[in-house]
Amino acid sequence: MAEDVFKALADPTRRRILDELAERDGQTLFEICTRLVTKHGLRLSRQAISQHLAVLESAGLVRSRRQGRYKFHDLNTAPLEHIVTRWLSPDSPESTP
Repeated sequence: MAEDVFKALADPTRRRILDELAERDGQTLFEICTRLVTKHGLRLSRQAISQHLAVLESAGLVRSRRQGRYKFHDLNTAPLEHIVTRWLSPDSPESTP
């Protein structure tokens, strides 16, 4: 699981997508594309952003939900919290060598 998270975070475009979802959760693909163009100058196709979202979703960092005709994307910080507590929590059994 942690390996998928690290692979997903390795790409700067995916990190920007996560930044945008952290700033405003529950965005559609169109909204994410628009914010990436206006704020970061990233001119990627909707299909490319959709593929990035699929990688983030398979790593558990993004959850999607359908509401009528629209698909909304939400940030899920649980995988990141799991990784952080692994090294920052000295009482954790995983932190022992």
